[in-house]
Amino acid sequence: MKQITQAAGLQQAVREAREKGLTIGLVPTMGALHEGHLSLIERAIGENDMVVVSLFVNPIQFNNKEDLEKYPRTLEADLRLIGTLEGAEAKVVAFAPTVEEMYPDGEPKEQYSFGPVEEVMEGPRRPGHFNGVAVVVRRLFDLSQPTRAYFGEKDYQQIAVIRALLEQIKYPIELVPCPIVRADDGLALSSRNMRLSPEARAIAPVINATLEQAAEMAEYEEVDDVKEWVLDTLATFHEINPQPNGLRFEPEYFEVVDARTLQPIADWSEAGDLGAVGCIAVWLDGVRLIDIVKF
Repeated sequence: MKQITQAAGLQQAVREAREKGLTIGLVPTMGALHEGHLSLIERAIGENDMVVVSLFVNPIQFNNKEDLEKYPRTLEADLRLIGTLEGAEAKVVAFAPTVEEMYPDGEPKEQYSFGPVEEVMEGPRRPGHFNGVAVVVRRLFDLSQPTRAYFGEKDYQQIAVIRALLEQIKYPIELVPCPIVRADDGLALSSRNMRLSPEARAIAPVINATLEQAAEMAEYEEVDDVKEWVLDTLATFHEINPQPNGLRFEPEYFEVVDARTLQPIADWSEAGDLGAVGCIAVWLDGVRLIDIVKF
């Protein structure tokens, strides 16, 4: 496995691979890797001749300075994890640049607009977030020139934004959405999970359990009723199940949207060819957790 910290070094490795006619897979990450990330890397290894795994905490996609400061940084552990994967030694290039290497001219000035896809859910609640994502992903695309790029479906809205980005910049890159990987108790794996206290981690799976029940309710309940039930169930969980240290779920939103356009639907019949998706953001123990359920 190659380890590269400079953009020029990555470009050289990519140039050599392209000259040989090799396919390249890109797995963008912010490090603090877990089994979800590893599943993306494994798939990329299986489908490409070379795989670029970026390990870069992108400051411009954080609209909360405290969240940026607390984001876990575990580079050495990340490299060891990647090294355990079959085929990684031969195929993977781990790209771990500094902020100065990614943004040598200072904070980027690029501005993207993705219309309705970014105007719902995460968009208005995290101003500038998707622009920051688009800027860094565009730079990773330019540096790695991938055949395919792999993203996890937990960040469902992010995938829609990247798809819109590819349509705008006309790059011939195959976007590969990959299923959520969950812990045995159902909690969607996330780098932020390691910030949960043991007590909070113990109840965090209630989020997924609630979403799974919502999917069952969708067979006989209206959209608004399902949304209200999910929010109420999480918001009142601590009243029925008192928690130590006053732990409680604080739902930020739960939206039922068309799976392709991400626009809210009021009736199940409004969902298009990909069906409907429920997207949720919940605060627990000072940590913001997101998840989805497909209806």
